[in-house]
Amino acid sequence: MTRETGEEASRMADIRAPEVTSRIMAAVKNKDSEAEMKLRRALFARGLRYRVHYGMLVGRPDIVFPGPRVVVFVDGDFWHGNAWRLRGMASFDEQFRFRSRPDWWRAKITRNMERDREVNEALAGMGWRVLRLWESDVLKDVEACAERVAAFLTGVSQ
Repeated sequence: MTRETGEEASRMADIRAPEVTSRIMAAVKNKDSEAEMKLRRALFARGLRYRVHYGMLVGRPDIVFPGPRVVVFVDGDFWHGNAWRLRGMASFDEQFRFRSRPDWWRAKITRNMERDREVNEALAGMGWRVLRLWESDVLKDVEACAERVAAFLTGVSQ
């Protein structure tokens, strides 16, 4: 089995049947990811109790602390615009260089980032404090991320 270059992989994506792409995208988890589950376990081990995927709030936060009115999102690096930093690229746009339909992907990720800001503003307007963590940070050091959440809950960290 050979490994394709970015350009070859891009050409292959262009010829993939839409049904196959749809099936692949449907398999991408949008909740209960590995990072989210690890963070929830670490928070629970600290005695912190929360609700998950609280549908009554805009943006459907991953973790909600109703009493102190704090919400936590564990954002996937690719889908929320952080992948280029992880990969050591010079810019956000560089990550789309070898992708099929780079303009579509750029617009998709940019819209996700805009929606994140809109959700943050809407929740703040409702009196909630929002903490967003990168999936990669949680997977790298879940205890440090749990500590950030605990500090945020007590108001030590804004």
